[in-house]
Amino acid sequence: MTHVSVRRGLLYVSIAATAWGTGGAAGALLRLSGGLDPVSISFWRFAAGAATLLPILHFIGRIRGRSQDRDRGHARESRRYGRIAATGVAMAICQTAYFAAVASSGLAVATVVTIGATPVFVAAAARLLLGERLGAAGLGSAAVALAGLAMLVLDGGPASFSAAGTGWALLSAVAYAGVTLLNRAFSAEPYAATFGGFAVGGLCLLPLALSGGLLPDGDPLFFWAAVAYLGVVPTALAYVLFFTGLGSVRATTASVISLVEPVGAAAIGILAFGERFTAQGVAGAALLLAAVALLALRERREPAPVTG
Repeated sequence: MTHVSVRRGLLYVSIAATAWGTGGAAGALLRLSGGLDPVSISFWRFAAGAATLLPILHFIGRIRGRSQDRDRGHARESRRYGRIAATGVAMAICQTAYFAAVASSGLAVATVVTIGATPVFVAAAARLLLGERLGAAGLGSAAVALAGLAMLVLDGGPASFSAAGTGWALLSAVAYAGVTLLNRAFSAEPYAATFGGFAVGGLCLLPLALSGGLLPDGDPLFFWAAVAYLGVVPTALAYVLFFTGLGSVRATTASVISLVEPVGAAAIGILAFGERFTAQGVAGAALLLAAVALLALRERREPAPVTG
């Protein structure tokens, strides 16, 4: 893995979370203009992300040469490809289960359960598998962040809960926690890991995307421009930065920082789509950002051990 300082790792994860917040707006534009369902949009997201990273990987390979590849043992290569395949499958499950949760419970409940449960699963697994400890201050910051997330996402009023929707949302959270832990625990070149995850995830989603309709009904120029943005910024760039930042930041800390994604999405909704922001939403966003800032300060004082 490409190791970076704790400060830079925190910056990378924060930028990734901010970029993810723009993905929802891009996906909404694709849905409204092209008439595609969420699974088809996810497929194009993975496909465009993989296409973005392919020439970069080729360029990196030419610079570094092939000597590194010849030095790697067959068993080590098999494990590396296995982790990449597992990352791709988990990313596909995360996307599909999330959209199923949205269909069953609505956007607000699906978002708060999926994004809110992820740090809990990551913290529990990281404690058992990686020996990471948040401590009282870290746990308090995470609890405040989850409270702020609930205030922000459930700002629209009463929500409809369903057992099926909650189950799908929890499955999505487990899958995303797996992506985080896999790429925190094991050494991996972030570009190769990200490209492999997109390629495998796209192949997993392709049959579902074909059944729902893969091509848009609207303006093809606008569609491809939106797909290009979705593939480059909130996908290729964001995941490379996130996986790189995981080299120096605790898995739990990274997952909590990722909670700022809905804040960015809410800001875009206000500025670009004229959505309203109530006092509860403002308070929730402020709580969430404050908790993330405190957790980032703690991470800089007590950096996580580097994994390899």
